[in-house]
Amino acid sequence: MTNQNLIAIAKEYGSPVYVYDAAKIESQYNRLTSAFKKVKNLRVNYAVKALSNLAVLQLIHSFGAGMDTVSIQEVRLALAAGIDPAKIMFTPNGVSLDELEEVAKMGVQINIDNLSILEQFGTKHPKTPVCVRINPHVMAGGNTNISVGHIDSKFGISIHQIPHLLRIVKNTGMNINGIHMHTGSDILDIDVFLHAAEILFDTAKDFKDLEFLDFGSGFKVPYKEGDIETNIEELGDKLSSRFNKFEKSYGKALTLVFEPGKFLVSEAGKFLANVNVIKQTTSTVFAQIDSGFNHLIRPMFYGSRHEITNISNPKGRERFYSVVGYICETDTFATNRRIAEIAEGNILAFSNAGAYCFSMASNYNSRLRPAEVLFIEGEAQLIRKRETFDDLLRHQIPLKQTVKA
Repeated sequence: MTNQNLIAIAKEYGSPVYVYDAAKIESQYNRLTSAFKKVKNLRVNYAVKALSNLAVLQLIHSFGAGMDTVSIQEVRLALAAGIDPAKIMFTPNGVSLDELEEVAKMGVQINIDNLSILEQFGTKHPKTPVCVRINPHVMAGGNTNISVGHIDSKFGISIHQIPHLLRIVKNTGMNINGIHMHTGSDILDIDVFLHAAEILFDTAKDFKDLEFLDFGSGFKVPYKEGDIETNIEELGDKLSSRFNKFEKSYGKALTLVFEPGKFLVSEAGKFLANVNVIKQTTSTVFAQIDSGFNHLIRPMFYGSRHEITNISNPKGRERFYSVVGYICETDTFATNRRIAEIAEGNILAFSNAGAYCFSMASNYNSRLRPAEVLFIEGEAQLIRKRETFDDLLRHQIPLKQTVKA
């Protein structure tokens, strides 16, 4: 997508607006599958939570991907997008037995990450295939906010509880067909990830009827020029060899599964916002935009950095700006950032807005959520309408009578 494409989209669909590049999503998918081409049976399950628009699910499914879901609502979204239940994985955390049972009835592969629910489900439904999520106690990601394989994580069954897990499986006679792990996001040290993989392989030896091993995801993508990222090609080469060796020793064909979200869609997304006001104080020049953390919470929530480009004046002289929103809270996107000179009415483009941006958006301050646009084969396609005030009121119920003084 060019700046001209983005400006045209902002003009047609208004500001703010999320824009996704279909070609970039496809290239990321192809990069991942190419890295693991030495594995005979590879399955990519897209992590729906990253960006759950139906059109995006349909697009990624058209490449051959299944879906990884974390709520029954995401399961229903995947089904609404036309995905075969057999190609959907349900990997929740802390849900009720009722929710697991309801999803299992849909023909979706379920993944259980705690011993209590595992025993309850196995006792009632011993023939239903179940994947189990282990916690390898390996921190392969950046910090405890985005790394979920460390010892204090709420996710997964501890590797130290494997004897208890095996006892439950034996007592219930349940069908375990997969083993899963997810160490967290922003994986940089491939050797650490491979160490966690060895724990998964070691655990898998105790289960004789497995069909797949799910290694999660968490691959880091670049957020600025020259930024470090997961070396997918190196990981593919090393893990493929190790997986193939394990498969041979296991004695039956296995499928290697990944569940990328951010890796597929993050770099494909741009978030466009209009500059309402340039405000100068005694020490700072603020560029105040028509958005806030209600639309892009990651900088405030995770401390993440999103590159900001003035696409209305890309070749302008660079100045230092603090880019802030219109929410009645501190919602700072960037502090003293060098950006091409900004004027009121300019359009700013935030990079890496494909993952966890719209999906984490809210109506805080009673602000409306923006439209979503997919740029595909040289054309902009509206894939979600901008909210209206009627949408804000839709499920609210006014008092039948006021309280008397």
